[in-house]
Amino acid sequence: MKTIAFHTLGCKVNQYDTEAMREAFERAGWKEVPFEQAADAYLINTCTVTGTGDQKSRKLIRRVAREHPAAKLIVCGCLAQREGQSLLEMENVCLVLGVQRRGEVVELFSRAVEQNEKINAVGELKNASFESLFVTRHEGKTRATMKIQEGCDRYCAYCIIPSVRGPVRSMPLEAVRAEAQRLAAAGYPEIVVTGIHLASYGRGTPYGLLDAIEAVHLSARRVRLGSLEPLIVTDAFAQALSRLPGLQRQFHLSMQSGSRDVLRRMRRRYTPEEYFAAVCRLKEAMPDCAITTDVITGFPGETDQEAQETLDFVEKCGFARIHVFPYSRRQGTLADAMPDQVPESIKKIRTKELLTLGNQLEEKFVSGLVGTRQEVLFEEAHGDFSEGYTGQYVRVRAKARPGEIRLVRIGRREGTLAFEDEE
Repeated sequence: MKTIAFHTLGCKVNQYDTEAMREAFERAGWKEVPFEQAADAYLINTCTVTGTGDQKSRKLIRRVAREHPAAKLIVCGCLAQREGQSLLEMENVCLVLGVQRRGEVVELFSRAVEQNEKINAVGELKNASFESLFVTRHEGKTRATMKIQEGCDRYCAYCIIPSVRGPVRSMPLEAVRAEAQRLAAAGYPEIVVTGIHLASYGRGTPYGLLDAIEAVHLSARRVRLGSLEPLIVTDAFAQALSRLPGLQRQFHLSMQSGSRDVLRRMRRRYTPEEYFAAVCRLKEAMPDCAITTDVITGFPGETDQEAQETLDFVEKCGFARIHVFPYSRRQGTLADAMPDQVPESIKKIRTKELLTLGNQLEEKFVSGLVGTRQEVLFEEAHGDFSEGYTGQYVRVRAKARPGEIRLVRIGRREGTLAFEDEE
């Protein structure tokens, strides 16, 4: 039996796309093996959101070709969409896909092997439609990711994604409902609803994101949302979410900076005041919810004062967790040509400051759960215990089995890890 191994770099959307291709190869009679083992073929789903993503993707391709010289490589994803021809020229790569035609991956790969040719299947995205990929499971996971939206037209000054993911397009609402039913029937207690720019779901149709969330909620015991644009959080939106008991109370609101001037240079479409209003609406509608976010440090022209404004704003918002990224130049973006690029040494200092504050805020949030009862979905065994996550995505260790969902009384915390009260 022919064997294939898979590796995904980057976001949950990429993970979903890989799962669809994994199932396609399985239906065609291929056997999956772990990525570190010898295989007839390797599929690498790449990321290009940062320069580090590019480097990791290329390094992995070279390593696999060196360690498994007889194997054939398939390279797909965002870096492939951006630099398909150069990737095709790398050793052992015989098929390059971008962010379309993934449903044809088996047929394209078979043709490349049988005809002993290299195929560049990266297509034009200008008029792309939503590619429906068939996913019934997520290997080794207790929660399933469900991509309902593709593409972005925000064109933030630092971001390459609109050019590699293409225009906004959405999974039809009936397909959303059907896939949620399949995943729930397959035994997944939690479904993560995601997309490249989730708030754009349904554009050009009579439906919106709330319709899709409600459709998934009909089938899934627990529903978790991917990253949200803060401006979608109106009073009506927050109140509607609060009426869905299975919706997990963790909301990732994309922020990037707490400085009005930096946000303007980034071409973000909200002010700190509008962002904070979204935070307040969610907390008023669901007082126990967790708000998480992303922050970019060292954006071109960022002054010490603007960096301090971000620190102050992060503390004001009281985030449960923050992800911090030093600004990464991307050729082809507006920010790449901006003056006053911030030195790496200063980015490192500002990143460390934000990470320190973020850890303090996360510990404070977890401390606030001590003494409360939380529903936990357990995922990984740790000796006699298992670890899982509350609705607010707080990690909990207790005596339980992976896959089990039960109420846990939080007794204490160590760092950002919570423990069940054993009394």
